[in-house]
Amino acid sequence: MSFLHRTLHRTFSTSLQSSVSIKSISEDLYKERDLKRLVDKFKKASEYSRFRTKSGIYEDTVRRLAVAKRFKWVEEILEDQKKYSDIEREGFSARLITLYGSAGLCENAHKMFDELPERNCTRTVLSLNALLAAYLHSKKFDMVDFVFKKVTSKLSIEPNLVSYNTVIKAYCEMGNPDWAISLLEEMGNKGIDPDLITYNTLLDWLYRNDRFLDGEKLWSQMSEKNVAPNIRTYNARLRGLAMEKKTKDAAELFEKMKNEAIKPDMFSFNALIKGFVDADDLCEAKKWYAEISHSEHDPNKITYVTLLPFLCEKGDLTTAFELCKDIFNIRCLVDPSILQLVVDNLVKQSMITEAKEIVQLGETNGYRRYKLNLKADK
Repeated sequence: MSFLHRTLHRTFSTSLQSSVSIKSISEDLYKERDLKRLVDKFKKASEYSRFRTKSGIYEDTVRRLAVAKRFKWVEEILEDQKKYSDIEREGFSARLITLYGSAGLCENAHKMFDELPERNCTRTVLSLNALLAAYLHSKKFDMVDFVFKKVTSKLSIEPNLVSYNTVIKAYCEMGNPDWAISLLEEMGNKGIDPDLITYNTLLDWLYRNDRFLDGEKLWSQMSEKNVAPNIRTYNARLRGLAMEKKTKDAAELFEKMKNEAIKPDMFSFNALIKGFVDADDLCEAKKWYAEISHSEHDPNKITYVTLLPFLCEKGDLTTAFELCKDIFNIRCLVDPSILQLVVDNLVKQSMITEAKEIVQLGETNGYRRYKLNLKADK
């Protein structure tokens, strides 16, 4: 092919692609309900280089096929991408590895990682992190450990902060937080500072799993390194304080959140309520339920599952009755047994009018799942 011919061919191809609306192609794929047609259309659309830069439609298509358990079709559209020269760019290849991982096809992800050199693509920490993430998503935590320890050494790839955060998450999921914590020292020796993701992952596991003192040490270290906590960090510690029945400290931490302009969410409120319920403090538990009304949130299923049995146990059936009405007002779905518990206790205390109202609300407010009755257990 002559230079002129190549130039004309390239110019014609570029003009043709620019005349195609990638937006309209993407919208058509989003709307396509037949998954086989979706696969065929996706492969056809991939012929356009501009389409191959649209990560969103790739992620959506793989997600839809994976949810439908059409893993062969996931493999079909991703293997089809290897014929394009984009495969020589590590960013494109790493994206495909990540997509395989998101579908749980970690073996395919590893195969692609291994193939990169023969496709003229240099492997760096970018593709390594994609492979680690693929195994993490697939819950193959032992393979995360293997890749981190063996593959990085074999290929002389130096892990970065993303690598360490992925491995720390895997170690926590394996129930080995001590391994994860030991990586902090290794990171320090390499001049890699932990970030908010690092601390959130560790604190969440420690506070959730009765490692309160270890969590407190890490909380202090986080402050020393000037890593500012976010809502997830505060919620992890609130949970820890609640489990330790340190309700006063939990309430103070809650106020500190607000002073630092971090808006509490329903997890925050539920942690406090759970703490006061476990501490057998009815007044404070009710107080924090009332505080929810001053926020932008509505109580949720966890709120009522925590509070209603406690109110029945304490004999505060008037409040329990009011909370049941709140459930219907905000259309919160709770287990019918929770409402039946309140009805039974109301009947036992001869609060028949209130019991009938809850049963009627369950029948007339679109809650057909609530088949409540007025027969209290003897």
